[in-house]
Amino acid sequence: MKIAFVGKGGSGKTTLSSLFIRHLAANEAPVVAVDADINQHLGAALGLPEDEAAALPALGAHLPLIKEYLRGSNPRIASTDSMIKTTPPGAGSRLLRVTEDNPVYAACARTLLLDGEPVRLMATGPFTEADLGVACYHSKVGAVELCLNHLVDGPDEYVVVDMTAGSDSFASGLFTRFDMTFLVAEPTRKGVSVYRQYKEYARDFGIALRVVGNKVQGPEDIEFLQDEVGEDLLVTFGHSDWVRAMEKGRPAPFDLLEATNRLALQALQNAAEDSYADRDWDKYTEQMVHFHLRNAESWGNAKTGADLAEQVDPGFVLHEALVSPRSTPQPA
Repeated sequence: MKIAFVGKGGSGKTTLSSLFIRHLAANEAPVVAVDADINQHLGAALGLPEDEAAALPALGAHLPLIKEYLRGSNPRIASTDSMIKTTPPGAGSRLLRVTEDNPVYAACARTLLLDGEPVRLMATGPFTEADLGVACYHSKVGAVELCLNHLVDGPDEYVVVDMTAGSDSFASGLFTRFDMTFLVAEPTRKGVSVYRQYKEYARDFGIALRVVGNKVQGPEDIEFLQDEVGEDLLVTFGHSDWVRAMEKGRPAPFDLLEATNRLALQALQNAAEDSYADRDWDKYTEQMVHFHLRNAESWGNAKTGADLAEQVDPGFVLHEALVSPRSTPQPA
């Protein structure tokens, strides 16, 4: 399943996404974690020293390799120069699977051991000085969108993406690539403002959206969130001594996380698993094609000099039947 964590800056979405990743790993679920936030803090939140987190390979820097691998023998794609972030797979395309080994993971992922359990971590890469004034961050997350377009995942496999803050993900079709979106909101007016934006933008696309209250200090905070987001409120998190110790660089074993917060994480997993029943690969593929055609007409055709609508394979539907037997990632 593909899970997104979104929210305004400072809401704690990176902390909660890292806790969810640790929770899944502790339950021995295969996990690929992706840091798609402009601030790139997920590696550190998962326990990497700052220098190692900063040295993670950037997906954007390996875009030519990613395109070449995913293109495969697809006859509708003349060359990788004509591939853009929304290019859909078709007959002959190579697909990514959560647990396999492939050149994309070899170049762009690092395997962490979280309390002895392996998790693959990928990062879009930071916004560099060379980008200032000449690029937008959406060019960075284009590699993530392309990979998700070619990803086949099963019900007991997880791809967890820590998204960029606010509603910026709506600048592309990336927001439709997930089975469940968890919106982290503080119990304040500003904290729920991003929820209102997400709810409005996602309405026409059938996005599964649940709110996770964070930094909740008591019943009044819970009541506020319930009044503001209604039935979309799934669960809340309060203060955590475990998290505070982790942020000081003194992480304790994950099984020492407070019981209430462990139960809250299980509620997130339960909600994600429930969303699997609503998975519709036909709709998923249709949305992929929809945004590809929009991007082609808006800028892609002009940039590549090709009619990118010809890349659409009308008989192809991404589906779990395309999943091959799994292999377990080994620590790097």
